[in-house]
Amino acid sequence: MQVDVVSAEAQLFSGEATEVYARSTEGEIGILPGHQPVLLLLEAAPVRVKTTGGQEQAFDIGGGFLEFRENHLIVLAEAVESE
Repeated sequence: MQVDVVSAEAQLFSGEATEVYARSTEGEIGILPGHQPVLLLLEAAPVRVKTTGGQEQAFDIGGGFLEFRENHLIVLAEAVESE
């Protein structure tokens, strides 16, 4: 699936991933390719992206939104720091 992690200042990640984990206001969620469409409000917590190459990248976000539809996931973060 295509994953984009962006903030108002920059695009921090854009690429293919096999898994994404984040914490919404309703709890922890894992997104895999083919997941049902979802729009979530995110809490301040790390977002973990596992790339198709087997590497994991983590972004410490200060809240924001996550949208997944048509095998494309976007994280729009209020503030982001790459771990």
